[in-house]
Amino acid sequence: MANFAKPAGPRFSVEVYQNEYLPEDGREVHAVVTVTATGGGTAPQGTSAGRSPSAAVALMVDCSGSMDYPPAKLRNARDATAAALDTLRDGTHFAVIEGTHVAREVYPGGGRLAVADATTREQAKRALRRLTAGGGTAIGTWLRLADRLLGSADVEIRHGILLTDGRNEHESPEALRVALESCAGRFTCDARGVGTDWEVKEVTAIASALLGTADIVADPAQLAADFTAMMETAMSKEVADVALRVWTPVGATVSYLKQVAPSVEELTGRRTEAGPRAGDYPTGSWGDESRDYHLCVTVPAAGLGQEMLAARLSLVVPQPDGTAQTLGAQGLVRAVWTDDLTASTAINPQVAHYTGQAELAQVIQQGIDLRKAGDMDGATAKLGRAVQLARVSGNADTAKLLAKVVDVVDASTGTVRLKAKVTEADEMTLETRSTKTVRVKK
Repeated sequence: MANFAKPAGPRFSVEVYQNEYLPEDGREVHAVVTVTATGGGTAPQGTSAGRSPSAAVALMVDCSGSMDYPPAKLRNARDATAAALDTLRDGTHFAVIEGTHVAREVYPGGGRLAVADATTREQAKRALRRLTAGGGTAIGTWLRLADRLLGSADVEIRHGILLTDGRNEHESPEALRVALESCAGRFTCDARGVGTDWEVKEVTAIASALLGTADIVADPAQLAADFTAMMETAMSKEVADVALRVWTPVGATVSYLKQVAPSVEELTGRRTEAGPRAGDYPTGSWGDESRDYHLCVTVPAAGLGQEMLAARLSLVVPQPDGTAQTLGAQGLVRAVWTDDLTASTAINPQVAHYTGQAELAQVIQQGIDLRKAGDMDGATAKLGRAVQLARVSGNADTAKLLAKVVDVVDASTGTVRLKAKVTEADEMTLETRSTKTVRVKK
């Protein structure tokens, strides 16, 4: 059942899909929660009607020495950044950062942000043309500079776009992890790897920590189209820092919460306490869009015929003073104990679908890791299971990516053979996009 917020405020809705029936002594309740923001009226209270929310964007461009191989790569990166600048909405605060083993402000400089208009866009493009490749890669320094610049603006939406073509070899993994922890919750960030010499797990970890997207652009010539699309999406965001608040009654606990569409993203460990028996899970910035979450709650055992509210879900925007602005929509998760075997053993279609999608992402990652480690039998088994799950769920895009890594003998049974020759780009594309899901038909 949909529960819509009042039109005067943010227009969010929450829908809950579950089988509420449990067998005697059953304790685990599963639900798929669909959150939707609609109508272009999602700007938070306090913004002017019809006005786009204020935003700041930092563009981080890898200018390490490897960007010169081939020489067209840096030229494509400059062109892509210029295309992104053209997509900036007038009035948006922005900066361009040159990323090597250090971070440098390319435009406007002086520890400040520019305000987008025809003049500043053209000035920024001229600054881009002066970029040259040289030096190493220390992504944590890029992110820290972006954080300082974005934090200087009194805006509602803060976003970063990061491009790299190599591994983060000039700072420790710990330094990057600490940088990500300090930036988390302060701005969102999309990350892109260009070419095939970068590390998938590094780029996806950046996007995951900062609640953005990650992808591969194997052909540098495709960067401009990708950057334009990323910036268009960033400009469509209207509400920042939305959290999914989960309240559970005495004796009940959240076992896990993960985003399952449009991609799989584990949120369980990101919980912050929000009062008695309630916790907030960050979801980042929203425009007109819909996302699905899989919630699992462990409840106290109860007798036949009893029922309880297992969880109450709401949407909030935490405030600096420790309070929270509620976005109005709410969803309820119930538990009912029954001796009706048919009722208690039925699996909700949405829950079943996304359980399979989460497993699909997991076995692809495991299969690729085993293949890299030389365990071809293990890789074949995992990727075969992935082919089977992709077929059952109708995830045609993932099935196509898998077909570039394995020869499919029988998709229904997951019988495959590893291809003798796989391009690095095909393997990295499969790994990078393994968490992208297909939505269940409701």
